[in-house]
Amino acid sequence: MKTRIREILKATGKLPVDVATLADEADLYNAGLTSFGTVELMMALEEAFEVEFPDNMMNRRNFASIAAIETAIRTIQSEHV
Repeated sequence: MKTRIREILKATGKLPVDVATLADEADLYNAGLTSFGTVELMMALEEAFEVEFPDNMMNRRNFASIAAIETAIRTIQSEHV
């Protein structure tokens, strides 16, 4: 899942750094992720993983790192099983 998240982040996040160089726990906002980039990333993640982020999960914390994104997606998926 992290590989796919990285691919989506690279395509939509518009980060000024190579996504491949970021650790799973690296702060994406410190790496250059903007609010607009977060929205594009969220929409691409929803499409790729066939999930919908509920309002209570649309916060900076859930998009702060690749690991946080993976946890958020897995949480959504487990709630809809």
